Amino acid sequence: MKVPLLDLKPQYQSLKPAIDAAIEAVCDSQYFILGPAIKQLEASVAAYSQVAHGVGVSSGTDALLLALMALNIGAGDEVITSSYTFFATGGTIARTGARPIFLDIDPATYNLSPAAVRSFLEQQCVRRDGGLFNRITGGRIRALMPVHLYGQLADMATLCALARDYGLQVIEDAAQAIGAADEQGRRACSFGDIGCLSFFPTKNLGAFGDAGMCVAHDAELAKRMAVLRVHGMDPKYYHAFVGGNFRIDEIQAAVLNIKLAALDGWTAGRQRNGTYYDAAFAAAGLGDKLITPYAVPGYRHVYNQYIVRVQERDALRKHLADAGVGTEVYYPVPLHQQQCFQYLGYRTGDLPESEAAAAQTMALPIFSELTAEQLQYVVDSIAGFYGR
Repeated sequence: MKVPLLDLKPQYQSLKPAIDAAIEAVCDSQYFILGPAIKQLEASVAAYSQVAHGVGVSSGTDALLLALMALNIGAGDEVITSSYTFFATGGTIARTGARPIFLDIDPATYNLSPAAVRSFLEQQCVRRDGGLFNRITGGRIRALMPVHLYGQLADMATLCALARDYGLQVIEDAAQAIGAADEQGRRACSFGDIGCLSFFPTKNLGAFGDAGMCVAHDAELAKRMAVLRVHGMDPKYYHAFVGGNFRIDEIQAAVLNIKLAALDGWTAGRQRNGTYYDAAFAAAGLGDKLITPYAVPGYRHVYNQYIVRVQERDALRKHLADAGVGTEVYYPVPLHQQQCFQYLGYRTGDLPESEAAAAQTMALPIFSELTAEQLQYVVDSIAGFYGR
């Protein structure tokens, strides 16, 4: 049996007539940039995320960069975020000229640890001249950028309270978490100043290429981002500030408009598969050889990935590959250990939970079209490895 990590073909086949018609309509119109499909998508995704305004952009990475630019974050500023995440989170902070402050994660959820944030703010920062400053570097702490990793919200109630207490703005990196919610039903991107989404093809809501979106409650902030995504141009050929070319393509928006209507069904399928895995692994009696994902009670986990913490990870992955089961490691090197961030001065051991997660975790197939037979085959293959 073959169980790929992800297979997008069944998803496309289920929507093929509607998607093909939407693409054809764009081709017939020859309206490829900032057209009606984009306006529809912006309104729909914003509403889905419980936010007033959406600004479609060219990728999830550009969404993060645009958010930082819109908040005037740059040289001399510092942004707190997680070390255990995709590179774009820290990379965009550095690209603005600001300094990323990498903190550790909660080992259960893999999200930014509120305790680590609180400790940093209380012990390493000082308030002066109307701002918050890093005692060691002298940089001004401007923002908090939590990541909703793998499809589950970070502890936003605690993190946002800390941000308010210390005068920080909040950018939510929700690239993997569209539709994720807390126990009160509040969705990813609805907590902070700006929420950032990715529509990379492998995401729960994936385009036919790169695409992303920024969402915000504040109309003026949304307008600023809309201007920044077209080189800071308003009106045409007049530039009050320097922006970039961050526009989403009309064809991508047309595809996403069709797929958005199916998103909740796909999410339900991922949740169903996650529940199957949880029960099947419990029945397999693997003990601490494999630890299934922790879902915060009451939260809506959308399972962009199903992450297990395992013993003998590399040998297990080879065993699964030989058995026809796809896996992936997200992320083998935390950001504070990446070569390009050596100038920040972190050392191995500084963020032990991030380092442990990077060394011990891997993703199993979770996409909604998987059959019960495929899921059980994955479980049996893993049980067979540990029972060898």
